[in-house]
Amino acid sequence: MTVPAAAQRNVTEIDADVIVVGAGPAGSTTAFHLARAGLEVLLLEKTTFPREKVCGDGLTPRAVKQLIAMGIDIDAPGWIRNKGLRVVGGGLRFELDWPELASYPDFGLVRTRQDFDQILAANAERAGVRLLQGVNVIAPILDERSGHVVGVTAKKDGEEVSYRSRLVVAADGNSTRLSLAMGLHKREDRPMGVAVRTYFTSPRHDDDYLETWLELWDGDTLLPGYGWIFGVGDGTSNVGLGLLNTSDAFKGTDYRDLLRRWVAAMPPEWGYVEENMTGPIRGAALPMAFNRQPHYTRGLVLVGDAGGMINPFNGEGIAYAMETGHIAAETIVQALGRATAAQRERVLRAYPSILKDAYGGYFTLGRGFVELIGHRGVMNFVTRHALPHPPLMRFALKLLANLTDRRGDASDRIINALSKVAPPA
Repeated sequence: MTVPAAAQRNVTEIDADVIVVGAGPAGSTTAFHLARAGLEVLLLEKTTFPREKVCGDGLTPRAVKQLIAMGIDIDAPGWIRNKGLRVVGGGLRFELDWPELASYPDFGLVRTRQDFDQILAANAERAGVRLLQGVNVIAPILDERSGHVVGVTAKKDGEEVSYRSRLVVAADGNSTRLSLAMGLHKREDRPMGVAVRTYFTSPRHDDDYLETWLELWDGDTLLPGYGWIFGVGDGTSNVGLGLLNTSDAFKGTDYRDLLRRWVAAMPPEWGYVEENMTGPIRGAALPMAFNRQPHYTRGLVLVGDAGGMINPFNGEGIAYAMETGHIAAETIVQALGRATAAQRERVLRAYPSILKDAYGGYFTLGRGFVELIGHRGVMNFVTRHALPHPPLMRFALKLLANLTDRRGDASDRIINALSKVAPPA
């Protein structure tokens, strides 16, 4: 649903240069960088903090880089550092340290989404962003002449309100009501994942590595996906699994039951039993590989999950949410600095191409990867024959986590070359 501007005369109006809808990692990062550039920013969040989000809570060095760039104090209590990945599969169990690169730090982090998003939103507020919580955006407001988005209508405290701006950023996640209202629907030729997770009290809560299980068996079927055990450092472990729709078993799988059966086979001393669960099993969709396009249309800019910006190789979303938020902010700052509407529009229309240049080829490689492992027997072959070779697994870690230097070693150059020659997603 869209609302013409003329119909909004009798409701509360708050003006800003940019309205950002959604105070998750993408929205708060976008808002932060916009405010740092001197723009007036209104950040609208439908819930109130603290709030829970389904996530593995693990942050790779890509995400850590963005946190450092925004001045987040990652040395404060509650941030748990890790050295890399512990891989379990094919009868093997081994550890891979994050690569030492000039472009990214050599450590990851764990922080629960219970307060991670709140930390980023508070950081945006300190930069000058105005944050309003409990504001459920229901529709864009369109200019009657140009058809461009000039604000949003929302429900707050049971009343309908409207907010006006020069530009609107959709950071409203996979469901992205704003994008749907502007006719931007999901692309069916892009992979979709699902993740389910819960928390257990466990002696494994304090771990130097993010643990990844590459074999998820449903009876005799090896599913395309992985399981994880991430120590949260507060006495609990985040335990979950992610699966892809490239398998025939995707629609017929009870993911919550699969998670229960998977952890039931683990050593009892780890404590992953029903009575140690601190909350229910929750699930969420993972929109991947630019599954909603274009990322700019008529005054609406898409960032993060709203634009399907999750890495199809590993299901990582937070790093790309923050990165695309930063890219969007840089584009918007330049656009709003132009003198005419035509000049501003020219800059904004370049935003989708900037994203394709940054991620398009790599995401295309990822789409090929998930299609491949969706075929029966391929995942089994990979776990049996690739895992015993450490150099190959170090290469795979760089590829799947998208961690390379522009002028790095041979593996960096191979990954960068593949990403460059692959057609953009």
